[in-house]
Order: sequence, then structure tokens, then C-alpha cells
Amino acid sequence: MGEKLSIDEVSLSDGELYTILSNKLGFGKNGTLISVIKGTKSETIIHVLDKICSNKRSLVKEVSLDMAKNMEASVKQCFSNAKLVTDRFHVVRLVLEALQQLRVQYRWDEMDKENERIKDFRSIGVRYNPNLFENGDTAKQLLARSRYILAKKKEKWTENQKERAEILFLQYPLLEKAYKHVMEFRNIYEVNCAINAKQKIKNWIAKTPDLGIKQFTSVTYTISQNLEQIVNFFQNRSTNASAESFNAKIKLNAYRKLYHKLK
Repeated sequence: MGEKLSIDEVSLSDGELYTILSNKLGFGKNGTLISVIKGTKSETIIHVLDKICSNKRSLVKEVSLDMAKNMEASVKQCFSNAKLVTDRFHVVRLVLEALQQLRVQYRWDEMDKENERIKDFRSIGVRYNPNLFENGDTAKQLLARSRYILAKKKEKWTENQKERAEILFLQYPLLEKAYKHVMEFRNIYEVNCAINAKQKIKNWIAKTPDLGIKQFTSVTYTISQNLEQIVNFFQNRSTNASAESFNAKIKLNAYRKLYHKLK
């Protein structure tokens, strides 16, 4: 049991979820795994973790986790002296998902429009040929192929991606606004001062309604509800990266055992 822990859920087989508590100081090797708990209910997690000596649990100073309330309740109950740190990856992913939802919505709209045009052209016995942008994409292809563009910073775009992004933002200006808003949030994580980071996040939340993008409404609410734990990241910059990597090893081992069993 180290002073810094990670708690996360993982699906090992058949969609069954397990809660894994790990020691960051184990670095994915011997001494990393503390507990594997079947299920994610806080009552179950607490029941198992309470079996660990209270003196050991009282030494834990920090636990990294996602924004799930069951995990939060479990950590608060079992590690009363620990500071809760919301993992950076989960927060950024939440914001990115809102952007991708907007892209997907546009894509479905374009698919509906195309289907209507195909029907209209068929009714008059003419084959429908969709309009192509200068890079050869149709509207629905443009939106489908922009998924990875929107997930990366501009400086990491290839030349082809730069061309596609220029067309995308020209056709869908709201997507450009949403993309810039997401990148502004991601840049906050480059700040080293917790006080400054907290103020920047608050400013970002305050600006969100002015964009008129409904996909960000629930995102800002979730961030507001977890603000203190999100800001705790900026003190030691602790993440769940080691836990994610370790959980992947466990998952891979479980799949190997299942494969050999089926074989």
C-alpha cells in the first residue's frame, strides 16, 4: 500500500465490470495490485476495502479516479485522509465527446439530406451524384473523416488534414467554434498553478452558454460538480495513466485465458 493510489473500473470478460485498486509506486510491476473487486457498486467496494487494515488505509494521501460517484463515495469512506484527484484523461475525453457528438449530428443530417435527394432523383429516373469538395470528399465523408482531426491540436495536423479542416470549418462554422472551445479547455492543463487553472476553468464554463452548443451543457455541469477534484490535479499532476496501463495488462491476460479455454 503506497501513499498514492489509483482506482478504476475495467471490463475483463463478457462485459462484466471489475473495480481495480492499484499502487502507483508499483509502476505496473510487483507491488502494484492491491485489490480486484467484482462489480462497481460503492457498497461492494467499501465492504472489500474495509478488510484492509485501517492503519494502512490512513496512510494514503492521494487517490486518482474518474468522475463516477460510486468511486468517489468509496474512496471517501475507505481513505479518509486521502485527497481525491479527478484523472485528466477522463475530463478531456468528456469535453472531446461533446465535440464529436456535434460532428456526428451533422453527419446524420447530411445522410438524411442525401437519402432524400436520392429518392427525388430516382422518382424522375435520374442517377444521383453527390457534390464533391475540392479534396474529393462528399459532405458525409468530410464529416466522417474529420473525427481524428477534431481530436488533435492544429499543429499536429498533416497537410491533408489541414485541407480537410479548412473545408470542414467553412461548411460548418459551429464546429470550428466548438473545436476552438475544446482546445481552449485542453490548454488549461498546461497551467502549473492550481489557482490560475481553477479560474480559467470557471471562465471557460461561463463562456460556454454563449456558444449556443447544447452538447456542452451537461459537460459544464459535470465539470462544475467535480471542480475541486479536477483542480487537485494541478498540485502534483497525478494521473491514472499507470493504472490504465496496468489494467490493460490484466485485461489482456484475462482474454488470453479465455482464448485458451475456448480453444
